[in-house]
Amino acid sequence: MRPGAASRGSAERALTSVAAGEAYESEAHAGHGSQARASVEGAEGETVQAPRLWHVTLSVSGAEAPLKELRRGLEQLAHDHPFLLTSRYAPDHAEIRYWEEARDLHDAAAVALRLWGEHRQSAQLPPWEIVGLEVIDRDTYHQRIAEGYGPLPATPVGVHPF
Repeated sequence: MRPGAASRGSAERALTSVAAGEAYESEAHAGHGSQARASVEGAEGETVQAPRLWHVTLSVSGAEAPLKELRRGLEQLAHDHPFLLTSRYAPDHAEIRYWEEARDLHDAAAVALRLWGEHRQSAQLPPWEIVGLEVIDRDTYHQRIAEGYGPLPATPVGVHPF
């Protein structure tokens, strides 16, 4: 579990990134247009939704920072957060895109909103604020790509200037 992972003060809804398991595998084989969602039985016998994949775009901005230090910090963030797809940066802003596995949008967004702050010291990132967040499910991401709009596929993967 990630540090400070309790969501909205509830230990029952602790946030975590987990490896794709049987629930994801069965959903993946059902086709990306499928609305079927796998569920699992919780500790007290209740049915809980299995984790889903969410495409996250996090935008940050602030006072200008040296590009060399910013790039090094974003590369460290990519090392610390292995699901990071791509980062684009300029002296006063950056965009980070990655996949997050979470039960619902609320959990994925909560993790995303903590990402910059939790890694700011360890990756020596600038003291910028989050100025934008988009979290969409896997089906919506693929639908947007197929229709020719929305976030373009994250290629090339890595840390790049705007």
